[in-house]
Amino acid sequence: MTNQPGAMSARDAITSPGVRPLLISSMVLTIGVMLQATTLGKHVYDITGSEMSIGWLGLAEFLPAAALVLVTGTVADRLNRKRVSLVAQFGEFTCSILLMVYALSMTEPDGGGSAVPIYAIAFLFGASRAFLAPALRPIAAMIAPDGGLTRVIAFYSATWTGAAIIGPAISGFLYAVDPALAYGVAAVLILCGMASLSLVTLPAVVTSEVKTERPTLRDAVQGLVFIRRTPVLLAAISLDLFAVLFGGAVALLPVIAEEQLKVGDVAYGWLRAAGGLGAASMAVFLAFRPVRRHVGRTLLWVVAIFGAATIVLGTTRSYWIAFFALIIAFGADMVSVFIRSSLVPLVTPDDKRGRVSAVENVFIGASNELGAFESGAVSSVAGTPATVVGGGIATIAIAGIWWWAFPSLRNVDRFEDLEDRAE
Repeated sequence: MTNQPGAMSARDAITSPGVRPLLISSMVLTIGVMLQATTLGKHVYDITGSEMSIGWLGLAEFLPAAALVLVTGTVADRLNRKRVSLVAQFGEFTCSILLMVYALSMTEPDGGGSAVPIYAIAFLFGASRAFLAPALRPIAAMIAPDGGLTRVIAFYSATWTGAAIIGPAISGFLYAVDPALAYGVAAVLILCGMASLSLVTLPAVVTSEVKTERPTLRDAVQGLVFIRRTPVLLAAISLDLFAVLFGGAVALLPVIAEEQLKVGDVAYGWLRAAGGLGAASMAVFLAFRPVRRHVGRTLLWVVAIFGAATIVLGTTRSYWIAFFALIIAFGADMVSVFIRSSLVPLVTPDDKRGRVSAVENVFIGASNELGAFESGAVSSVAGTPATVVGGGIATIAIAGIWWWAFPSLRNVDRFEDLEDRAE
């Protein structure tokens, strides 16, 4: 079995062929995506003045991933994953250009316009993301050297979370000048990410295995079937599904910043960046000191910590307490991401990784947007503080329930315990 966890140094992993351009691509692309996401939330809220508008934005981005889940995973497993990723990223680039054009057409950037065109563009962006996630995520496992999988995943996560600091932070400054400028910069960054990804060469043994026979419905649902039949995978993915769904209250940061903390655009941008700061710090730590023991219990504990920090965010009126609560929340979430990102490829055969990643994208990645919809809807009725605190309490409860309901996850000690399951 290749890619045994922990068998390679961080230096050897990052200098392996293909790893560095993939990390650069991830960094640049994610800066652009996070910049745009931060701008979108603020822009829609400024136009409408409604918490529910944030919910509709999240729903528009979620629906394509849910509707296309059987298609996107099959495409990723049957076609060249790098090519699929590049086409999907071009779709994201096009959406950024459309957002920039619409922002330029508005006579009053901070109000007086309609958010409907933004929802439509967000739907197209969600469709692009739906194809990108299952094609791009397995590439790290495909190019990781023997014994270097967890190292590569940790560095991959670190670049993503580093971008999650830079993107939101510069969004506040660019948005204060003009929303169109923020969207334009996001488009340029996405294009640069595409250029770096084009330099990644996939292993010949993998590219030669691309299937050409006609796909069937049975092939398409194999991702769902495999997850259902693999208890530890089902437990890990469903845990994050519900944790992200109820913890999606952080999508209300534009409302929290304006109404609860009483701060402006630049401070809001840094507030969004606080989560990235916590996640990036933890990702760097994990790159050199990855989780090696008590993997399952650690995953459950960090989900509970995320919930507790979310409660603090919902109750405080201090900007700095909120800032540090987000650092802690997303630092804990980074540990969760690291464990799940290592666990999934270890128990999933390569020929099913695209379909499993497509399902994972709906359950976890796209559920961020569904969580935003849930939070926006509840907030419009119950108020923002109650929504955020309730989400944190629900997240802690989910961690407790999963502790007792899924011993297959709780009892995972080392990643090595899982490595024979994908064979």
